Amino acid sequence: MQKHKIKTVLPGSIADKMALETGDFLIFVNGREIEDALDYRYQINEEILTITVEKADGSVREIQIEKEYDEDLGIEFETDLMDDYRSCHNKCIFCFIDQMPPGMRETLYFKDDDSRLSFLQGNYITLTNMKEKDIDRIISQRMSPINISIQSMNPGLRCRMLNNRFAGDVLAYLPRLKEAGIVMNGQIVLCKGVNDGEELEYSIRELTKLMPEMQSVSVVPAGLTKYREGLYPLEPFTKAEAAAVIDVIERWQKKLYAEYGLHMIHASDEWYILAERDFPEAGRYDGYPQLENGVGMMRLMKTEFEEAFQEIFQPHRKLRFFHKKAEKRRKNKPAVLSVATGELAYGMMRDFADRLMAQCPWLTIHVYRIVNQFFGPAITVSGLITGQDLMAQLAGAELGERLLLPSNMIRAGERVFLDDVTVDELENTLQTKVNIVKSNGKAFILTVLGEESCPDGGQDGFVYIKAYPSRR
Repeated sequence: MQKHKIKTVLPGSIADKMALETGDFLIFVNGREIEDALDYRYQINEEILTITVEKADGSVREIQIEKEYDEDLGIEFETDLMDDYRSCHNKCIFCFIDQMPPGMRETLYFKDDDSRLSFLQGNYITLTNMKEKDIDRIISQRMSPINISIQSMNPGLRCRMLNNRFAGDVLAYLPRLKEAGIVMNGQIVLCKGVNDGEELEYSIRELTKLMPEMQSVSVVPAGLTKYREGLYPLEPFTKAEAAAVIDVIERWQKKLYAEYGLHMIHASDEWYILAERDFPEAGRYDGYPQLENGVGMMRLMKTEFEEAFQEIFQPHRKLRFFHKKAEKRRKNKPAVLSVATGELAYGMMRDFADRLMAQCPWLTIHVYRIVNQFFGPAITVSGLITGQDLMAQLAGAELGERLLLPSNMIRAGERVFLDDVTVDELENTLQTKVNIVKSNGKAFILTVLGEESCPDGGQDGFVYIKAYPSRR
């Protein structure tokens, strides 16, 4: 019999009112054993529940609960999944974790491939860990959307790319999910000379048969670090090759939008930067369903910045949100600050800084491009910049009063970089204050202008470019 230990009971919640406590064990919901977090969430959606709990003294209680249909009980368990995580057993030719240097913290080497995390956290899965019962469960419990690492719709090629002889067979699950009305998002990690060219054309053609349930598919270039000794020989795409990828995708976008009112297939921002082309207009991103894969992040940030710039710097407003302290400060003491980001976002942030300095002559913004020496210069996203690279490349630089860094450089909820250097250590080394800020064009402007000038506190803005999300 499965029992799930309660880690936390949220104050004021239903569980709190029912006198559940940390250390109690959940045994049944409506007489049914709970397999994991998805099963638990599905079962507690009822308005009338009977939960069976084992107390710390070994006694067993049955508790009757009446609640709203989708109201949570307010229980947190020892593990988010209420079960062991399923690891990836593939050996993908582009796997980023296989390209990690030795000596980093253990959790960075774990390859997850858990369908439950796809539903709970938006992770992408290969489907190779799934059995018929897992597909049946997704369909019966309406787990939607599901995010899938596709790589190729050619079964034989998919087997070779994932180094798994069953990787092609599981593509048969996709039509079943479509027929059941399960919304899907896909991703293709493009490898030069492998799944590009005609193979990309084929994959897109096959994926269109899954529309509209297949609502979006991102095409991202494989991230190649300098730690590839002994791995499959992959090469980076050139400018001309990136342009060719964009041409294929944009041709399909026009065709699909005319037929479905949906563009479905999307090129990540890296392709446009490499090809030195402007990003598509906002409407071509279908509401930005693939932001986490770096699709449309730049366009969205530019749109937010432009709207905020026009709003804040309208001639008749004249920065009216500045109070007297800020007005005095800007007249008597020019502000100097700095921004550090990766290669991918550098040009955009440089443009933002130039526009703000032109509008505010009292303001100086230094924007620094950080080359990823830790993983190799081919890695251009800010989310994979380490504390040691920041220390080395910003040493002696003019940083001013504050250094602004994007929040994806540090571990969620903490002040620690990927290499375990802390923000405090960075501040001590560089002798300047570090602001960790989030993604939002308007809030970036307000943060640059200074906390005292920001009605909302100014700590909710910067550029966010996620590290290569696929490990499969």
